[in-house]
Amino acid sequence: MIFLKLLKESFLFAYEALRQNKLRTILSLLGITIGIMTIIGVFSAVDTLRNNIQSSVEKLGSNTIYIQKWPWVGGPDFPWWKYISRPQPSLRDYDKLTERLMNAEGISYEVSVGNRTIKYKNNSIEGAQIAAASHDYYKVWKFDFESGRYFTDAESKSGRPIAIIGYSIADGLFPNQDPIGKVITVFGRKVTIIGVFTEEGEDMLGISADKTVLIPLNFAKGVIKVEDERYGPQITVKGRENISVNELESELKGTMRSIHRLSPADDDDFSLNKTTILTAQLDQLFGIIDFAGAFIGGFSILVGGFGIANIMFVSVKERTNIIGIQKSLGAKNYFIMLQFLIESVLLCLMGGFIGLIIVFILAFVSKTFFDLTIVVDIGKVILTIVLSTAIGLISGFIPAFNASRLDPVEAIRSK
Repeated sequence: MIFLKLLKESFLFAYEALRQNKLRTILSLLGITIGIMTIIGVFSAVDTLRNNIQSSVEKLGSNTIYIQKWPWVGGPDFPWWKYISRPQPSLRDYDKLTERLMNAEGISYEVSVGNRTIKYKNNSIEGAQIAAASHDYYKVWKFDFESGRYFTDAESKSGRPIAIIGYSIADGLFPNQDPIGKVITVFGRKVTIIGVFTEEGEDMLGISADKTVLIPLNFAKGVIKVEDERYGPQITVKGRENISVNELESELKGTMRSIHRLSPADDDDFSLNKTTILTAQLDQLFGIIDFAGAFIGGFSILVGGFGIANIMFVSVKERTNIIGIQKSLGAKNYFIMLQFLIESVLLCLMGGFIGLIIVFILAFVSKTFFDLTIVVDIGKVILTIVLSTAIGLISGFIPAFNASRLDPVEAIRSK
């Protein structure tokens, strides 16, 4: 009870000192506020970017493998000469994989032609992407329909002149109209629209079906060379639910090497790309960004801490006479020390809370006016409160210790 009473009195002394010196208190808060706002702002920006990119990566499928010519790696030391002579994934590869794979839920052969203009009467959409895929496309990619339906197995096999279009294309070509049943021209051929994808919006990796026109692969065979490198052919394989991506990769590697008749001494002439490759690279990148953000924010808080320490030395100097009176009346050293430590911690906590409030206001504004969701991690918020308290204790310790060691007679005689 005595300790709690002393703590309460120390808090009241500290509060009164802050209240009587409003301008000094506000100026002291600025350094900590800016520091906390910087470190939380940087972490929130990084977390937001990470979440957006992670959401984009998840669209590729955690249990999906892409058979392509080039691997998903890069950098200044990328050995491009090792891959340039590789063959493109072929229809023969696709057919053999369809026959042999046991752990695949779906296998799709896909090509795409970008930057095309789609017209309907007087309306046109530029920058459309024409995608052609085998029937299992719906098994390896996630999508929903705004209206219409997917290809039937018979339509895919016969190569019917039909198409599914993205939301942006439907909205641009058929405003206030139902696009189902309308006819557009693709590769110089008339195709009938049977479905419209739900609006997705473009993500951080540029993956979106909004400006895509999807046609059956067997229809595309009649108008373009689907194995041409210009169209980026790839085979997408999605594993069964109870099969790990490593198991699927192992089976794919063995099957592809068998199809290509590679000897044990030969290197792979294909790439098995998966999302873990991207996430590993992203984790490394964001680790560097997190460190840079922590360094910048930590430096800002450190500068704010020096400002708090300086203010506390000034506060001790101003209140030396009062300290002498308190000690002459029997105040213990720890009571004097507690006053200044509480004052220092209060300054830092107030600065920290103001910094957090500013970050939350900015997050609200970005969500309301720019439709951008800023991620503010509760763990980072708790860390900020702990950090503010620690900075307050560190910054105020030496001034508080010096105040507690003052001689009461000399302190009373000071001006």
